[in-house]
Amino acid sequence: MGCRSDLGEEEPYRWQLPQGGIDKGEDPEHAARRELLEETGIHSVELLSSTDEWLTYDFPKEVIGKRFNKYRGQAQLWYAYRFVGEESEIDLDQSNPPEFQQWDWMNIKIIPELIVPFKRHVYAAIVSSFGPLGSGNIR
Repeated sequence: MGCRSDLGEEEPYRWQLPQGGIDKGEDPEHAARRELLEETGIHSVELLSSTDEWLTYDFPKEVIGKRFNKYRGQAQLWYAYRFVGEESEIDLDQSNPPEFQQWDWMNIKIIPELIVPFKRHVYAAIVSSFGPLGSGNIR
């Protein structure tokens, strides 16, 4: 999980999984690998699974216009990967400015608690889909 670098210390929900947009004509799984690399430097992964359906959320009214002028929400297809590299591969300075200021391995069961409330149902679906894949840790 990554701790967002664009939110202040006073924001209680700064953690999220790497995520991003899909370029026109880009395969969603390729986009997931590209975003993972761009945000974390991670490239040594093996695909384990994906969500069966697109997961959606809307931005709350108090967020639209403050941080998101162009979008009203998102639809996301999520992928689970096994990290097979060395931790030295992780480099949060891949993008400018960096998306994350910090990262940590976390138990998949606790991640919905760390997410902004309007995304929690998406992260609960991620836990339901991917929790049984391994030890329970997001790696």
